[in-house]
Amino acid sequence: MIRRQIAAFLLIASASITLPAVQKGGYLTDAEVDKLRDTQDPSERIDAYLDFAQARLARIEEFRHDPVDPNYDTGSYLDGLMGQYVSITDELKDWIQTQYDRQADMRRGLRRLLDDGPKQLEELKQMQTTPDPYSTDYTRSLQDAMADLSDTLDGATKALADQQKYFGELKREDKAEARAAKERLKEEKKRAKEERKLRKREHKSRVPADIDNQ
Repeated sequence: MIRRQIAAFLLIASASITLPAVQKGGYLTDAEVDKLRDTQDPSERIDAYLDFAQARLARIEEFRHDPVDPNYDTGSYLDGLMGQYVSITDELKDWIQTQYDRQADMRRGLRRLLDDGPKQLEELKQMQTTPDPYSTDYTRSLQDAMADLSDTLDGATKALADQQKYFGELKREDKAEARAAKERLKEEKKRAKEERKLRKREHKSRVPADIDNQ
């Protein structure tokens, strides 16, 4: 998967007037970093990245139709948010690739990605077809976001198909092994029963005749 390293920084024209803070030391907030640290399940991590990405789109949509205010560098702010979106998508792709290489089961997360991802792509396309006063400031990052998400969805489609086949085969193998184990247990019980019968007959044959007649 293609990797892009885009570090998004919040640019503010006036030091005395600030836009809402969305970035703390990188493209993820402290809370999001903590969330990832606590989320190691393959599918749940995909969920987290999708939520982070959607939060960026919601914030962009919130600000892009605001009236132009010379006290704010809103265009740069939106460009930074879009850059964060791209970086989050890159990290999502890296996670999927890593888990795929480890053959970790992430089918549920991939299904959600393939359900929510096209909706996010549609949102991005809508931003492209409905320009706002700041569109020129984030046109390049918007194009990167669409290309990156499309690449992610293509990779997720292939990964899900491969995992469905792989884990489906494992399931069939597990069932076959379970059946074989059941048959082995049945045979062992049968042998044990036959051995008990044989020992009983041998014991009876050794009983003295005088005792046997009492």
